[in-house]
Amino acid sequence: MQSHSETVKLYLKHFRLPAMSEHLENTIAMAERDNWSYNAFLEALCEQEDNQRKSRKLQSLLKRSRLPEGKTLATLNDEFLSLNARRLLPSFLEGHFVDRCENILAFGLPGRGKTHYLAAIAHELILQHQKSVLFTPTFKLIQRLLTAKHENRLEKELKKLDTFDVIVIDDIGYVQHTREEMETFFIFLAERYERRSLMISSNLTFSQWDKIFGDPMTAMAAVDRLVHHSVILEFDGKSIREQVAKKRQEIRQKS
Repeated sequence: MQSHSETVKLYLKHFRLPAMSEHLENTIAMAERDNWSYNAFLEALCEQEDNQRKSRKLQSLLKRSRLPEGKTLATLNDEFLSLNARRLLPSFLEGHFVDRCENILAFGLPGRGKTHYLAAIAHELILQHQKSVLFTPTFKLIQRLLTAKHENRLEKELKKLDTFDVIVIDDIGYVQHTREEMETFFIFLAERYERRSLMISSNLTFSQWDKIFGDPMTAMAAVDRLVHHSVILEFDGKSIREQVAKKRQEIRQKS
């Protein structure tokens, strides 16, 4: 004959409350030892379930984000950032720009820390605010959209991308694209305008975006939508990779 706790465990599993089932016996033992009230006992069980669900959700969000490994806030060296990028970082980490459907646009030559900066913010948006994030190189996003267009499912693909609170688009302008690819990309930008947030890195300034889109009018329309609700950051100065390599070399020479 099953004990009461075993019967309760079965009910909890049936109602899809695995953490409550897993911690039931230990929680009963603590409640009996410390003479808890029924309310305290139930609260402890519910807290176990809530914590486990939050943990599973975070792991799912992190996996789904496809963020580059290692580019987190903990590894971001603000020594190499511009004064403006350092000053605005705390406000970005609060996540209010996402709630306002604003964008962060990072410009600068390769190696200046744009990708790491945006990825670190996106990582914290997941950990601290449970935001849904997608990190994607520009060429992968464009190929994804173009494939969907050729298969007559672009609208469905756009709806799927719309489930992300923030999309980080890395390295716009690094690879040249066809007019059809950029027209499809423009549709994506227009779809998210004033509805969802974007974080974009580019090695080309806005004045050079006609090279990206292959058409000045399309470039102007894209820039107009992006700039309207955006914070623009310049990542200038020397290459961070070169500076880090130089410091390592100096350390080796001294040792």
